[in-house]
Amino acid sequence: MEEEPIKIQIQIPTVKLGSQGLEVSKLGFGCMGLTGIYNSPMSEEAGISIIKYAFNKGITFFDTSNVYGPHTNEILLGKALKQLPREKVQLATKFGVVGVHKDGMIVKGTPEYVRACCEASLERLGVDYIDLYYQHRVDKSVPIEETMGELKKLVEEGKVKYVGLSEASSDTIRRAHAVHPITAVQMEWSLWTRDIEEEIVPVCRELGIGIVPYSPLGRGFFGGRGVKENLPANSFLIIIPRFTGENLEKNKILYARLENLAVKHICTPAQLALAWVLHQGDGVVPIPGTTKVNNLDDNICSLSVKLTEKDIEEISAAICADEVAGHRAPEHVEEYSWRFANTPYKNSNNLS
Repeated sequence: MEEEPIKIQIQIPTVKLGSQGLEVSKLGFGCMGLTGIYNSPMSEEAGISIIKYAFNKGITFFDTSNVYGPHTNEILLGKALKQLPREKVQLATKFGVVGVHKDGMIVKGTPEYVRACCEASLERLGVDYIDLYYQHRVDKSVPIEETMGELKKLVEEGKVKYVGLSEASSDTIRRAHAVHPITAVQMEWSLWTRDIEEEIVPVCRELGIGIVPYSPLGRGFFGGRGVKENLPANSFLIIIPRFTGENLEKNKILYARLENLAVKHICTPAQLALAWVLHQGDGVVPIPGTTKVNNLDDNICSLSVKLTEKDIEEISAAICADEVAGHRAPEHVEEYSWRFANTPYKNSNNLS
């Protein structure tokens, strides 16, 4: 008889994210999915309820962005924050993506835009300060020093406590850090997206910068999305190459391997995949999101999955990133990632 996967009450530890003083729960919560993208948007009441549930379980680090919705995700989180003790919450939001359309993103990083976005986010969130403020995507038409200069001013004014970057190249991280310390870099990092390990991770560790993996469950793939359950017709996932056609059929082999390993560790495949990310270092704080309380409980229980170095090597070899079929994002989104730092964007970023 198979043993039941881990399902116990645990206390979520707090850890230092980066070397600038920010402390967060070891597991964060990505709020993006509460207002659509992967599924239909939740009701406001349901969204607030799951945020409060996460907080009561010990998650204090919540991630959003002005582009999610757009704007509605920040508004939702802001309403939830009114029912929580603000001083015990670490709030992260982002600026920089003006919009996303079928041909690509429009990104912007001028000082004036940085300030305007910060002021607007503070108002939507209903707070006096943002704990961690990220540049969501880097504007190649504006020197990173100019963008960081304005972020530094916002820190000095008390509107922002700590500064972060998302999908930034190692060179951009170094240049930005020289203007004002970067506390965290947010990157996609999971068992099937591991290309940051060669260059980005070492730079962050050298400079004392924390790493916040988004989509640590492969956008739900390691929780069975696209394998055990069909994708919703309105989901963003239907245009992600890894979830389509032959690519998905090939990737199901990887899921089956993880499923077998999960039996060995007496946990679910999702818990094992998340535990693998959690074991990547003290300054690594993943932010899985979900709309389901059961999934949230399972994610928290992944903290109880203990892996040795040998276990990590075995899992890494079984879910070999080189065997993954398909790109991690559609081409019109992928070109705005750190891997294309030296390639001009198709769309003009320097909007007035």
